[in-house]
Amino acid sequence: MAATTATINVMLAIHGKKTTSIDLYKPLRQYIAQHYSEREAKDAEEDLQGVQQMRTEIEKASDALEARRDLLQQYFRALTVMESRFPISNEKEHVNTLYFTWYDAFKPSKKATQQNIHFEKAAIAFNLGAVQSQIALGADRSSPNGLKQACNSFQLAAGAFAFLRDNISMKASGGSSTTVDVSVECAGMLERLMLAQAQECFFEKVLIDSKPSSICAKVAKQVGLYYEEAFAALILPPLTQHFDRTWVAHVQLKAAQFHAEACYRAALDLHEKENIAEEIARLKAAGAMLSEAKKSGKGVVGPLLDAVLKLEANVNRNLDRAIKENDRVYLMRVPAVESLPSLAAASLVKSAPVGELLDASKEKMFLGLVPDSSAKALSKYTEMLDGVIRIQAEILQQESEITRVKLKEMNLPDSLLSLEGTASLPEHLRDDVEAVQIDGGPSGFEAELRQLKDLRRVNEELLVQTEEILEKEAREDAHVRTQFGTRWARPQSSTLTKNLHDRANGFAANLKQAGESDARIERNIKDNAPLMAILDSRPIEAALPTLGRPILSLNGNEDTIVGTLRQKLAELEMLGSQRAGLEDMLKDMKRKDNILPKLMTTSGSYEELFKKELAKYDPISAEVAHNVEAQERLLQQIKVANDAFAATFNLQDYLASRERAYKQISSAVSKYRDIRENINEGMKFYATLQDAISNLKQQCGDYAMTRNIQSREMIEDLQRQVTGMSINENSSGRYTPAGQPPQRSAPAAPPSTQRQGAPALHHSSPQYGPPSSHPQYYQSNLPQMLSQTQHQQASSVYMGGQPAPTPTQQQPNPSYFQTPSSNFPTPPYYAQQAPAPAAAPQASQTHDYGQPPYPGWQGSYYNAPPSAGQGGQQNPPYFTPPAGGYYSSSQSGYYKQ
Repeated sequence: MAATTATINVMLAIHGKKTTSIDLYKPLRQYIAQHYSEREAKDAEEDLQGVQQMRTEIEKASDALEARRDLLQQYFRALTVMESRFPISNEKEHVNTLYFTWYDAFKPSKKATQQNIHFEKAAIAFNLGAVQSQIALGADRSSPNGLKQACNSFQLAAGAFAFLRDNISMKASGGSSTTVDVSVECAGMLERLMLAQAQECFFEKVLIDSKPSSICAKVAKQVGLYYEEAFAALILPPLTQHFDRTWVAHVQLKAAQFHAEACYRAALDLHEKENIAEEIARLKAAGAMLSEAKKSGKGVVGPLLDAVLKLEANVNRNLDRAIKENDRVYLMRVPAVESLPSLAAASLVKSAPVGELLDASKEKMFLGLVPDSSAKALSKYTEMLDGVIRIQAEILQQESEITRVKLKEMNLPDSLLSLEGTASLPEHLRDDVEAVQIDGGPSGFEAELRQLKDLRRVNEELLVQTEEILEKEAREDAHVRTQFGTRWARPQSSTLTKNLHDRANGFAANLKQAGESDARIERNIKDNAPLMAILDSRPIEAALPTLGRPILSLNGNEDTIVGTLRQKLAELEMLGSQRAGLEDMLKDMKRKDNILPKLMTTSGSYEELFKKELAKYDPISAEVAHNVEAQERLLQQIKVANDAFAATFNLQDYLASRERAYKQISSAVSKYRDIRENINEGMKFYATLQDAISNLKQQCGDYAMTRNIQSREMIEDLQRQVTGMSINENSSGRYTPAGQPPQRSAPAAPPSTQRQGAPALHHSSPQYGPPSSHPQYYQSNLPQMLSQTQHQQASSVYMGGQPAPTPTQQQPNPSYFQTPSSNFPTPPYYAQQAPAPAAAPQASQTHDYGQPPYPGWQGSYYNAPPSAGQGGQQNPPYFTPPAGGYYSSSQSGYYKQ
């Protein structure tokens, strides 16, 4: 007990607990190295040394009170951090070489030793409350600031003892040995004592401030109650016989003093109100309390006893005065003391929370050590939090969907927008119209029809050019056939070009059918032009009907109805914005919610921590519920307003006309797409057909060129034969009689360069042959053609039975025969590879001009391999046209055969 001679300082302070020296560094470092790693043990060196340094300074207890208070708070936070990372007990896998020893603060001869970090924390919390009480007792309460400091420190001391009682005492008392000072009962008694002294500071303040007697009585009454509660704990186990008798006497006398002080101050108030009878009763009660308390006040300090005696003198003096006044003036009946009602009390103090001061969630010690229990607890909390967020988010999204559906059922806000002339299409229909307009719209069909016609014209011109090639070749063949008669032995053009003409006719049929399809497309566009005209409206909303005001207004309240409906919709939109904000708040809180530091430092149940942390989301959940209720009420109001709006503006007729417009637009889009698809197929058809006709034209050109070369060769051959007959006639003077066949000599061995067994001109060709570069092709094969011509000349018949002269014996051609042009090119290949004249005359061979024009020629229509099973015979010239035409399109029905 600390007391001075001054009456104002008659209060109590708590002495701190004493301890013995221990080594925290080695056991903790060894545990880290064994259960984590040596590297992490090295990383924790600084923290381990810091903890050891704090424990050493606490053992000395030589610092100033404020510094000691800060040290105790810092060490307590360090112990909280260590609690989740270092299990300290006698178990093998725990820190089992660490023992905490502390002496009882009120019985220094008693001590307890535990392998329990909670025992260490309990001692530190107790000493923190003791230091706060010492700081309060050391304050100068004669000054306002000192009185305030004392009151605050006593409340902090009460908070420290309350924290000890509620969070640590039970865990610290679980060991085999403990001390009474850290028990739940002692911590509760000390809290009451500190609150009594803090309230006493307030009583001193109201006296200094000369507050009314009624207020002073209430404050004094609460002081007496606090002291009375502390005294009641002192006389009950386990505290009975544990404290010094002077402590018990002090608390008991203080309780009686302030109960009497409350009666004395209430009597002063009653005297001012001239309630003399009750004043006398209150003063008698105060005197009786003081007289009884003095009997058990042996051993208390003199200043406290002096204060009690002074109060008793004041009570007796006022009592005598009140009795005299009542006897002389008021003559009131004095009520019995037992019948008096209890005086009211006013508590002006409370235990200051020290949880924030001792919160270790922001401590950065041992951050690299995260035990599995904390990780699992964090995972569990995350799942619980996700559940809370998910439920609230689903509620918000559901309400937004409900709003959307109900507004759509009421045709809002489209009805109001139509009234303003800003109606809108459904999203899917608007996208379709935008795609059509980007594509060019119905107005673009005219240009595309012209393009179809141009493509058809190009194909027709190509087909005409192809047929002209064949006709020209046929005319030239007929001309030379007429000129040479039976000597012109090659097949007629009509037998060779049947397949080409058939294919050209098939393409002509395709073009005719395509033209009919084009005409149907054009008629389709013309027939549906009124339907599709709506798609050219820009913007498309301009083609929609609008909601007009009634022609005849009955009440003239249209503007009021519209204004009310708009206001309600605006309020509904605000609720929607609030929902979006609430959902963002939930997500933001979850993103910032990291309770791992608290999990690592909590000393209580994880479930309690989870409950406390999840409670942070209760305000937002309440706002969500409030938003939902407000929306339900507002939707009902909107329905009423919309019913009035629909009745006033004849909404049903408007909705029907709008639906018709939607259907027209949808039908127009569908018809546009059909026509567009047909046009695209037509474009593709003509492009493909143009390639096919161009291919046929190329093949016909190849054929015509080949026949032209054959024609020149045959003319040259016939000229050489006639030239040989003239030479024989001149040399022998004999003529072959008319009508007799010429004599032929035995055939000689053919020259090595003569081509044997050349296939006849009986070939089939594919429908489309590959294009080639014809001039170069024929120029490269011209030497072989000329070589074959010389072989034919060498083996021709003798005119008049005489062998043909050698080239050196030939005479110039007769004037009525035309020789080949002197400027006809003679390639070097011909000059080098031409065979020498035969040593002996050979029998004439009939030249078959159905054979290839020259050896090795690989035209598109010739040199097909012999068909198997026909004894080496080739296929007939040009295959039979396929059924159904020569160009089978795979396009739409407009272009099918």
